Amino acid sequence: MDTRFSNADPELDGAVQKAIRRLVPFLLLMYVLAFLDRANVGFAEHAFKADTGLSNAAYAFGAGIFFLGYSLFEVPSNLLMHRFGARVWMCRIMVTWGLISAAMVAVQGEISFYALRFLLGVAEAGFFPGVIYFLSQWFPAYARTRAIGFFYFGAPLAFIFGGPLSGMLLEMHGFAGMHGWQWMFLIEGLLASIVGVWAFWYLDDRPEDARWLTPGQRTALGKAVLAEDRHKVAHGPQDLLSVLTNMRVLFLSAIYFLIQMSVYGVVFFLPSQVAALVGEQVGIKVGLVTSIPWMCALIAVYLVPQWAKQGRNTAMIAAVTLAVSAAGIAMSVASSSPLLSLTALCLAAAGFIAVQPLFWSFPTGYLGGVAAAGGIALINSLGSLGGFFAPNVKAFTEQALASSQAGLYVLAGTTLLGAGLFIGLRERPARTAAV
Repeated sequence: MDTRFSNADPELDGAVQKAIRRLVPFLLLMYVLAFLDRANVGFAEHAFKADTGLSNAAYAFGAGIFFLGYSLFEVPSNLLMHRFGARVWMCRIMVTWGLISAAMVAVQGEISFYALRFLLGVAEAGFFPGVIYFLSQWFPAYARTRAIGFFYFGAPLAFIFGGPLSGMLLEMHGFAGMHGWQWMFLIEGLLASIVGVWAFWYLDDRPEDARWLTPGQRTALGKAVLAEDRHKVAHGPQDLLSVLTNMRVLFLSAIYFLIQMSVYGVVFFLPSQVAALVGEQVGIKVGLVTSIPWMCALIAVYLVPQWAKQGRNTAMIAAVTLAVSAAGIAMSVASSSPLLSLTALCLAAAGFIAVQPLFWSFPTGYLGGVAAAGGIALINSLGSLGGFFAPNVKAFTEQALASSQAGLYVLAGTTLLGAGLFIGLRERPARTAAV
């Protein structure tokens, strides 16, 4: 771990600790709701398709079309956040996506499903890269990977708590004349909007605005972040145009694309896969079992970044972590034992969640200024297209080969390819600034 600041400046250390305690739990809550609102359609898959008449292909396309809207508006959304500040823009994102998610209660067929999923992606565009950019404005390099690692607790927590919650809401079927999946979308969407309003009053755009820091802490943290930002601007791309053509940024985008294929190739179908393993319909019991892989992911996303901070090769650790995920995805369909399949899903989830804080240490250690806002958004935008391709590639492969297992084998292969690409980052410049 880089200790240039932590050993030299107690004011900086105190500011970083306060910022982690105040900001990260709230950002984590936001991410839990964001991840749940984009992925909860997986819990409702069977009942949702039955009530709306959607085919398997239509469901896969609708699940994935979210990422088209998301990707198209990522860069402009993050640039607007750079201009207007996090508290205004995060509020706007969360309120609009929550309302659109709640509007999923009105889905009646393919067109309305596609339209609302696309609009949900447009509304949420900029949230995740906005948070990564926001953290880069608050934490110097030695603390940033840890802060991002804590933030990534959101994905597993969304399923540890959101799985049983979604299962419970699905069991409200018939209450007040509504389907269970309608209650799920309505309640979880409105929760996001409420937290969005809260964000406007809770967040501060930069350390200099934080009244909860002492004057000395505000100065120390602001200077540390500014000094790093100037260094990155001087040694990396300096404007949006140079980011768009920067080969390192495009290479990182390719890696993130493959990571997201593994994530959403599993996420959108995990509840149904677990339901088949335990021989139950998707409900609270399946929701509880589905939370097990995410508990493993929660442990991994804490331990792996801690391991990487000990001065080891971050890229190689990331490659091994993602390779473990690939093995888990393949083993989850290769085994005939429900216990072994569930264990394999634990490896898959642990790998593709834990690798992501390591991944983001590379672009945040390389990009500064407006190039950071645009570059982080571009990487997330292009990478998030993996969330569109994953369910559609899975559905196409299974239909073409008449095999319910073939799709996950293909996704295991793309995940392994992503692991291989990480090795290409090993000797690239600015690696040491990443952790």
